[in-house]
Amino acid sequence: MNEQLSRFSMDYFSLKGKTAIVTGANQGLGMAYAVAFAKAGADLYIPHFTDDIREIKELINAEGKKVSFIQGDLTDPNYRKEVVAGCIREYGKIDVLVNNAGVSKFAHFTEYPDSAWKQCIDIDLNSVYYLSHEIANVMIKQKNGKIINIGSALSFTADKKCPPYTVAKHGVIGMTRVFANELGEYNIQTNAICPGFLATEVNKDLRADPSFYNKITKRIPMERWGELDDLMGTAVFLASKASDYVNGWNISIDGGFTTTL
Repeated sequence: MNEQLSRFSMDYFSLKGKTAIVTGANQGLGMAYAVAFAKAGADLYIPHFTDDIREIKELINAEGKKVSFIQGDLTDPNYRKEVVAGCIREYGKIDVLVNNAGVSKFAHFTEYPDSAWKQCIDIDLNSVYYLSHEIANVMIKQKNGKIINIGSALSFTADKKCPPYTVAKHGVIGMTRVFANELGEYNIQTNAICPGFLATEVNKDLRADPSFYNKITKRIPMERWGELDDLMGTAVFLASKASDYVNGWNISIDGGFTTTL
């Protein structure tokens, strides 16, 4: 027993020498995960859809870490294959995958466009499965790996005007458990991060509406919206050796939002 205790060190939380793929990390919450990994010692490979990569490149380079990019559409099977092949060419391995990329469109259920439903399900749910499936085959050969899926407070509840997003985020939790069950024997751990309401540029207009802002804030026991750095420690933990026996679980980073009625 003493040997088990003595071998633990803070190096368990280090990502030095690791390579992480974070989808959609050129903006939003994905940028926080990617920067956290760089600060912990990892190099990054970033599949992205939109053009602007300047900020995330500067942030990761400032940590003295490498970052490479590949632009495309995660609903395209050929692009997903190239994501995997490109990372292997660049770094020789894939230690961590974060399925962060996602979209949402708000509309009333009875008027929700079929095209928007399909787009959201394809990106927020189907691409998570297919990209993970491709990368799991690499991790199986390595005999190790970490898959981190990104859920939401809406993985456990529902809200109006976002039906496919809610359905997809519920599905991500089920998928996380499936991956954990299927891949655990290969020393691959799969878990989910479920962010609540975080103050970001994307929701700036929503937060400017006192009615909406106060409604949400009153339901958060900590009485504040989260900040990006509230996510970063959990991401590093789930990507690191420190979480080697954590498999198939979701961690809500929501200030207690989902504990309330």
